[in-house]
Amino acid sequence: MQKAFSLVIALFLSTSFTLIYAQLPAEIDTTKNWYLSWNDEFNYPDSKLDDSWDSQNGSNHHILCSRWRENAVVKDGLLHLENRKENKGGQEWTSGSIWTKKRFKYGYFECRYKYAAVEATNNSFWLMTRGADPKEGKRFEIDINEGHYPNEMNTNIHQWSDFTYDENGKKKHYSYHKAFPFGAKPGYSIQLEIPVKAQKVRLQSNNNARFNIGEFRVYGINNGNYPDVMSPTADTDIAGLMNLATAKDVKISSSGSYKNNNSEKNLIDGKWNTSWSTQEKGNKWIEFEWDNEITIGCIQFLNGWRDKHKNWHNLLSDYKVQYFYNGKWNDISVLDVSEDYNFGEEFHTYGLLWDEENIVFYFDGQEVRREKNDFCFSESPIWLSLAIIKWSGPVTDAIDGTSMKVDYVRYYQKK
Repeated sequence: MQKAFSLVIALFLSTSFTLIYAQLPAEIDTTKNWYLSWNDEFNYPDSKLDDSWDSQNGSNHHILCSRWRENAVVKDGLLHLENRKENKGGQEWTSGSIWTKKRFKYGYFECRYKYAAVEATNNSFWLMTRGADPKEGKRFEIDINEGHYPNEMNTNIHQWSDFTYDENGKKKHYSYHKAFPFGAKPGYSIQLEIPVKAQKVRLQSNNNARFNIGEFRVYGINNGNYPDVMSPTADTDIAGLMNLATAKDVKISSSGSYKNNNSEKNLIDGKWNTSWSTQEKGNKWIEFEWDNEITIGCIQFLNGWRDKHKNWHNLLSDYKVQYFYNGKWNDISVLDVSEDYNFGEEFHTYGLLWDEENIVFYFDGQEVRREKNDFCFSESPIWLSLAIIKWSGPVTDAIDGTSMKVDYVRYYQKK
């Protein structure tokens, strides 16, 4: 049987990264009205880093590492922000965070770098004002990219001058997040070219981090007529089509669930806001078994979770959907985004076009997000930071010795 490999090309990507990341956005035309105003290519001895950059030297409360100048190392034409497992500053890990002595206002900012090739790291290129409220606008933070291995780009805009309070009296500030998980998506609909007969079906993943699977659907042959995988009423959208995963004789077993809460039943309750949440560690799998053999024409499932801005988070980086036949598990669909979208092995460019009216984010020269500029009107240094975090995968000894590798930082202005 032909394997249906699900390799999703993200919204705006070309098929060739090599051609894209060397290109500036079309708007930044250096033959006409733009010029390179400032840059750092890191082609100098490590001691020269201090001529243009300051460094954090201390601990943090919001992340799992302290950060120090000695973790920012220039060698072989690259800046390495290094993770180390060592007790320092009252924390068990160390890493690096630096910012430019020079401050910038408006223009096009670009950085070419590789992520630290391990989960639970935050690989950041960003702008943030320092000191008291500026004369123009508000204190702000623009995260051009907070990258999470292996394939996720995160952009944020924060306003730090004004706060409100929620119903529990907790401080809240203006923040707008948008994520781009390349090579992964929240919903998969896998139609089989050749239907198969089986009594067992499973989804399994080596994803290190805990993840959520929403609805899981198994359909018989229906001449290719299946519901939209993202429909919240999929089980009733097509008259006469039954989701066999909800059959009375089905038995559901799994590798475990978060805090042993037996959330497997949420896979077939027809609700978007419930899910099976896996255990923290080890291989994760969910299995469906029927008393009698069924014929399978299509399998659908949802994964991840969606925030109030309709951004999806914690999407699976790998999975296998399989059926059991002749005493072994056979693949129906396989995905491993790290084979095609591994930002720890590949350099990519992350860019920001910032002016009085707009804030525009870029990946490899292609626009990915555009927002109105409401409060970012003052000067800011450029920041490069690596952090160890608990919300993007398990914190393990595999982090020790990894690094975010920066090829260059460039700043363009209009003539």
